[in-house]
Amino acid sequence: MLISFRGGKIHYSESGRGNIIVLIHGYLETMEVWETFSKKLSENFRVIRIDLPGHGESGSCGDINTMELFAEAIKAVLDSLGIRKAFLAGHSMGGYATLAFLQLFPEYLSGFSLFHSHPLPDLPETVLKRKQSIKFIKEGGKEKMIPDFVRNLYARTNTDKFKNAIDKSIEIASATSEKTIIADLNGMMVRSSGVHLLEEGSIPFLWILGIMDSHIDHEKIVHSVKLPGNSRVVILNNSGHMGFIEEEDLSVKVVTEYVKNITF
Repeated sequence: MLISFRGGKIHYSESGRGNIIVLIHGYLETMEVWETFSKKLSENFRVIRIDLPGHGESGSCGDINTMELFAEAIKAVLDSLGIRKAFLAGHSMGGYATLAFLQLFPEYLSGFSLFHSHPLPDLPETVLKRKQSIKFIKEGGKEKMIPDFVRNLYARTNTDKFKNAIDKSIEIASATSEKTIIADLNGMMVRSSGVHLLEEGSIPFLWILGIMDSHIDHEKIVHSVKLPGNSRVVILNNSGHMGFIEEEDLSVKVVTEYVKNITF
């Protein structure tokens, strides 16, 4: 399904009935990454998946995909469906978009989850890596970059087991335009800290991390935030950065139990 947004279109899907969970994909992904995860969630909830601007079947909006732009696109979908309360779950870059949504539109949220994501702004060394990636992509290196990047999202012990999922993710990432990839990198570089949003604890918060995540040091990240009483942290013991695939059933169980115990 499509809605109009800033002169273009935003693509989304919905399935199931009940309280609403919105799934937001990450960098080099589309809403397809949630396909089997969302099917299982939709047994108990109404699940909405969204292609962020420039991704999948959604139109591009410019040279920089700020997290605020993504938040506005998510709100546009919810408004089009007449939704005023939802649980928002964002993976990786989608978690940054979720925090921007929390800051801009908290009244829409009954709760939220960061899935292999965090509230900290880019460190100088991360900014440098993103700039190097932009340069590499502009020089025609997208197809060389993507396979290794995608494989490194998974725990090393899981790459053979999830070969089909990895191949599918490589296919999705390869279909993402250079313009969108650069716009995402530019948007992530300029995002602000969301630590205060987590520490305020105004809305229930579920944090899911992987013990074998090569992108996020789960212990360091969790200790950087003074978590409020209405938060829950779950560390997946057999996952890298893709726990909703690497430990799908456990992740579905964790999200289901958490969402069932909050008020919409």
